[in-house]
Formats: sequence, structure tokens, C-alpha cells
Amino acid sequence: MNIWIDPCANLKGRLRAQPSKNYTTRYLLASALARGESVVHRPAKSDDALALTDCLISLGAQIRQQGDLCIVKGFGNTPRNPGILNPRNAGAVLRLLLGVASLLPEVKFITDFPESLGKRPNQDLLDSLSQLGVKYESREGRLPITIRGGSLHGGRIQVSGAKSSQFLSSLLFLAPLIGEDVEIGVVEGLKSKPLIGATLEVMRAAGVIVQASPDLMHFRISGGQEYQPGEYKVNGDWPGSAALLSAAAVCPSSDIEIEGLFDDEQGEKAIVDVLRSMGADISYDGYRVRIRGGKALHGVEFDGDRATDAVLAMVGASCLAEGTSRFYNVENLRLKECDRISEPLIELKRLGVRCEERKDEIIIQGDPKGYAGGIEVNGRGDHRVIMLLTILGLRSEKGLTITGAQNIAKSYPDFFRHIEILGARINKIEEQDNT
Repeated sequence: MNIWIDPCANLKGRLRAQPSKNYTTRYLLASALARGESVVHRPAKSDDALALTDCLISLGAQIRQQGDLCIVKGFGNTPRNPGILNPRNAGAVLRLLLGVASLLPEVKFITDFPESLGKRPNQDLLDSLSQLGVKYESREGRLPITIRGGSLHGGRIQVSGAKSSQFLSSLLFLAPLIGEDVEIGVVEGLKSKPLIGATLEVMRAAGVIVQASPDLMHFRISGGQEYQPGEYKVNGDWPGSAALLSAAAVCPSSDIEIEGLFDDEQGEKAIVDVLRSMGADISYDGYRVRIRGGKALHGVEFDGDRATDAVLAMVGASCLAEGTSRFYNVENLRLKECDRISEPLIELKRLGVRCEERKDEIIIQGDPKGYAGGIEVNGRGDHRVIMLLTILGLRSEKGLTITGAQNIAKSYPDFFRHIEILGARINKIEEQDNT
């Protein structure tokens, strides 16, 4: 699907934030790892959430939707062996389930997205699982991957946090099910620490105790613990909301409110402080964010590892700000659905944005006047890139076409509908059939 975005001077209205993708993933997994029935209120309905749901059903969970509720009867520490699991294009789903699959004699992971998920690295997690007694086959840590587990033991293990926090989350979710004490030491730093906070929060809610050092670099999990069934309410999604807030910040006459955004473990809530530091008129009361456009924005420097999934939304605002913005410590953005440093900057340069990349930095020289537009840009198969380009489209004099816009559904299937509710004009362009 391709979409055309008309220029827009204002976004106005009130929305309820979509459910958090990251909390949905963790609550569904914790529910499946419990024996008994759990209820997840208002889970995300993104492609990633659907991929996890299908995989958990293959592993033996009974899951049914009832309005805005997801009711899960879990399998505990005895999942059913599905033989093959396909997490589609969901990196977090793959990494979390590599841990769960270690409870089984043999499971093969495949993907329908060899050019995206198929290229993402998993060797650091596989090395850590091997320390627990897992054997594996892989293509240098990439899919397809075969896990041979079933005879796990505890002990002291290490995991590298240099590329992703998802490896550590996978080990944390698995550890209580092994039956013996597990100690995990993180080496080579830890990316995206806020997501580990979310993992620990969900595990606590499910009755699992994890002793964690203050710096989140050392963990102890006692054996013999079980996940307990529970009732969970999914928080609003800060990463997706960050794109809407950035869009409102750059549209001169905007006035929007987004409700259901709690002061939780999502690092992307930093969007409020970043936009405020850029000069935006923004307020937050612990539940609701209100932002009004019309304020002159100026450049910012930000440690992007604090809010990985909001960096490209911040980049979008910086493209319309006066002066230079620098987003640093973001090298792990290269390991997402696409290289989120090089590939979006190619499209930004086509729009006339002055920008450059370094190994772990994005540097933007903004222009408050906006851009000419009137061209076609590539969404790069990445939902965060599509959100970034949408922000630029709203401030393009001649509008903008984004190709491959259907990939927004990976995290935020209602994104275009929501931004239309706020006043943007979005037109779907039917692709020509040349057969």
C-alpha cells in the first residue's frame, strides 16, 4: 500500500493512546507461562502481537479474544512441541520464544521475512542459552535456528547486552522455569535498559521474584518459582504516541491530547522532555499529554538509547527545528527492521533535509520552513521510518507519497486512522497491476 499525505497546518482533537506493543508482548508471554487462566485488558492488535499469539497457541496456550479482553490459559513450564515456529517479522517475539523453546527437545524457527528478521543477529542469546545446556544450529546466529533443549540446568551465565536488551529479557523469562537457581551477569554494556525495567515489572506482577542489581547488570533468579495467572491492564504506547506528538509540534496551529499514557517503564516517555527542551508547548499529568503547535523549535542533543523506539519521531521534529540536532548512542538502530540510521537518512536527503550519519549518531540540520515534497519516498519496510516520513509529509508544500505504508501495522495498525481523526488528509494510492 502506498499513501499520499497532504500538507497540514494543524492537528486538533483527543485520542486514547494505542496499547503498548512491548507491554502486550510481555503480559501475553507471562500469561502463557502460568498455569491457569489470565486476562489481559486491551492488548495491542499489531502484527507483532498477532505473531506472538499464533506462536503461543502453537506452544499449547489457549487464547481467545472477548471484546477488548484477551483470555489466556497457559501451559506453565510444559509447552507443547510445535516442531516449527514462525515469528514472522517480530524480533522481540523471536528472541523471547528462543528462551521458551529451550524447554523442548527440538524446535526450528523460520521466518517469512528473510531480508528483515532473517538478517537480525541472535548469536549473543544463543551463546547464553548454551551455558544453560541448550544445543543449537543456526546460520551464524541468524534464522533459520534450531533449538535443542529440554535438559536445562542452572548456574552462573553471562549475556552480552551490546546489541539488544531482548536477549536478557528472554533469559529472565526462562530462568524461573529451569528449576535451579540462575545468576545472570551482563557484559559489554546493556542497550535499552528501560525495556528490562518493563520485563521485571511484568514478572513481578506474575509472581516471580528477580533480584536485580541497581544498574541492571546482575540478576539472581531462585529455582522452583512459577508464574501465577493474573489480570493485567496494558499501558498506552509511548513510541507510537511520540510520532503523533512530534507531528503536532511541527504543525503550527495544532492542539491535541493523548490519554492513557502512564509514567511507566517505557523509556520513550522521554519524548515529553525532549519536545519541551526543543521549545514545544507540551504538558503531562501522569495520564494525559497535551501539545499545542506554533512554538518555534530549536535543535536538541539526546542519548537515543534512553528511548530507542522514539528516536525517529524525535528526528522528525528536529527536521523542522532551527539549528542542529544530534542523536547519539543509537548504533543498535542499525539492527532493526531496517538500518534505522542509514536508510531513513537516504529518504530525508531526497526531501532536501541536511543530515549526516556517524557510526552511532544521527545529525540533523533543521529547516523550520518545511520542505517542497511532491515526491515519492520509500518506507523501507519499517514502521518507525513510515512514522518519521509522515511527520515530514505534513510539512511538505506539495505533499508526499510513502511507499510500502502497510508496514505501519507491525506496531500501530491505526496510525493513519488516528492521524486522520486529528485532521490530516491521508489518501491510499492503489498500486497498478502490470501483469
